[in-house]
Amino acid sequence: MLEIKNLNIKVHGKELLNNFNLTIKDGETHVLMGPNGTGKSSLLKAIMNNKEYEKDGTILYNNEDITNIPTNEIANKGIYYLSQSPIEVEGITNAELIKTALVEKGIKYNIFEFKKECESITNKLEMDKSFINRYVNVGMSGGERKKNEILHMNLLKPSLILLDEIDSGLDVDALKVIANNLIEYQENTNASILIITHQQSLIDILNPDYVHVISNKLLRKSGDISLAKEISKNGFKEYEG
Repeated sequence: MLEIKNLNIKVHGKELLNNFNLTIKDGETHVLMGPNGTGKSSLLKAIMNNKEYEKDGTILYNNEDITNIPTNEIANKGIYYLSQSPIEVEGITNAELIKTALVEKGIKYNIFEFKKECESITNKLEMDKSFINRYVNVGMSGGERKKNEILHMNLLKPSLILLDEIDSGLDVDALKVIANNLIEYQENTNASILIITHQQSLIDILNPDYVHVISNKLLRKSGDISLAKEISKNGFKEYEG
């Protein structure tokens, strides 16, 4: 699904990640952990080819080199990125945005079926169906924005999902709703997930295949969910060398 080889990332001349390597297979969930400012968010943005970040190395998606192709093409290939702070888009409704994105991806849709699917997903996310026709994230709380972005994910049907601290701004109930939706989506599509989080309750629900620790520009350790529990108990001091 995703293979990152010898990736180095800089922003404004400052090195953020050095010789980073990671392989994610179909249907796997990987968690990225590490102290603040260690390049976790920068890695997701670099995968999406945010031009603010200088990089060298190779990023392969389904055996295709996507290292330097335009961001919209990366998205159209089936990669979905949810930032920590989703932006507001005035004047464009959720329905209009998704319909445009589907057309861009070359996907034909039936208006009746589209509306039916939107309502089904909003029900699962415990959102009012009026959100479908609201401007994108406008006037929404932090938790509503995250649910709104997960609504988009379900409709766009990506095969690789990049999530940057989706737990921020969520109360306990909303966190469970979104986590369970991610699990259901993954079971139905065999999608892969790469998520940045330090929220142990979210990690427990998702039960990831792998947990990775990034510190001081390097991937320090990889393991299973027990590594996340160890960090929750002892912190990152052991990996700061």
